[in-house]
Amino acid sequence: MRTLARALLKARTFSRARQGLHAAPNKLDKSEKKSDWLARSFSKPSQIKEFKRVFDARALSLRSLSSYAENDSTQELDGVDAGKRGPLYEYERRVSSGELVDGDSFQVDTLQLLQGLYDQLVENEDKCRLDRYKASEKSGRSRWLWSRLMPQSSSYSPVKGLYLYGGVGTGKTMLMDLFYDQLPSTWRKKRIHFHDFMLSVHSRLQMHKGVEDPLEVVAGEISDESILLCLDEFMVNDVADALILNRLFGHLFSKGVVLLSTSNRAPDNLYEGGLQRDLFLPFIATLKERCTVHAIGSSTDYRKMTSAEQGFYFIGHEYSGLLKEKFQQLIGKETPGPQVVEVVMGRKLQVPLGYNGCAYFSFEELCDRPLGAADYFGLFKKFHTLALEGVPKFGIHNRAAAYRFVTLVDVMYENKARLLCTAETSMAELFERIVTVADAQKISPRTSSRSLKKDDVDLCVDNELGFAKDRTISRLTEMNSKEYLEQHEASLRESAHPG
Repeated sequence: MRTLARALLKARTFSRARQGLHAAPNKLDKSEKKSDWLARSFSKPSQIKEFKRVFDARALSLRSLSSYAENDSTQELDGVDAGKRGPLYEYERRVSSGELVDGDSFQVDTLQLLQGLYDQLVENEDKCRLDRYKASEKSGRSRWLWSRLMPQSSSYSPVKGLYLYGGVGTGKTMLMDLFYDQLPSTWRKKRIHFHDFMLSVHSRLQMHKGVEDPLEVVAGEISDESILLCLDEFMVNDVADALILNRLFGHLFSKGVVLLSTSNRAPDNLYEGGLQRDLFLPFIATLKERCTVHAIGSSTDYRKMTSAEQGFYFIGHEYSGLLKEKFQQLIGKETPGPQVVEVVMGRKLQVPLGYNGCAYFSFEELCDRPLGAADYFGLFKKFHTLALEGVPKFGIHNRAAAYRFVTLVDVMYENKARLLCTAETSMAELFERIVTVADAQKISPRTSSRSLKKDDVDLCVDNELGFAKDRTISRLTEMNSKEYLEQHEASLRESAHPG
């Protein structure tokens, strides 16, 4: 993939240089020829020859690009690559420095799209009103009030967004972060997990009760803060979210918001089998209209390429004593005690034992109670490590707890938190009784001669949970890897000794 990425970079650079070559004579003195311009633009004769060789050809196939980059990988074109920015360039730099493992062609295809989105945003910075210092200073509510007095036309962005979806561990989040990290700091942008985004939306709706259209006010506030919205792990399993998404994003898109999102599900499969899904379908059409939809077809789970299961995942209830011992080692000689975490809208979460960024819960206390993403986000704003005792094997009898555990792992992964736990069985076996409808039909097809007694009575057929379980297992694997835990320790040291 590194060879292919380098080829794409050189082709992009040469393409821009060629455009400059055709435009140059209009800006030059009449006595200056294109050959003179070439001499000024490229310091070496070999570079001029190479430039002409590449672009005199009428077409270049992907194979020839790859071959060219391989043969000339050590040759740099002085001055041509200087100052180039974007996810494709940054990817090449990180692979060269050893920060990233070389990926596959599926990631290259995605990087091309992300680089294209980056270039379009840079080119249309003013039209998209991306620079926060040039944008209006009106608040969302005052803008809403002004729009009531002076109705304004919609202002859709000239740039389409991007919706990336694919299997677990294929690098979606990494690629989004690679893109986001290259954006100018002055832009109105936000990168946020979808769970956290929707919690913020519901919180804002509470604040604007009583107005005619609170969703429009909320959309105005969000667009004032962030014209470019990057949502990680787009997943809809809550009817309250499903029923407002079309109107919310209808307002956001009409206010010029550009969306970049990642998901495990294709747009057409979002909220599959959900309550009142017919009211959700218009959102899918809106999403596909305003975003380019791209599937990352890789079957490689890069999370599982780490040195897996080197961490604190202990199988068997008999290890609860060891879990407490490890927890005590992390907090030192101090005695942990009950603590309280502020969540949202006045809610509070009771922490049974906590000290110095480390919290201890039983599974029942954290996942067998009516808690949700808001509680977990609140918890990990205060704590960086969780010791969780007694994770069970999931099935139909504890499906609600399984959903909460999936959400808990998502929030921990998003916050780069550390997990210590005891579990009834291995990571792979935790969810083996959770299946999609398609998987259930393969396991136990119903026939007239089949006895109900032969069915697994604890089998849970749930499409959303059936898809989510692979992501959870993948993330648990990475969170227990040597690399993840070393990064966590490094982050703690950096926080303790900034600068």
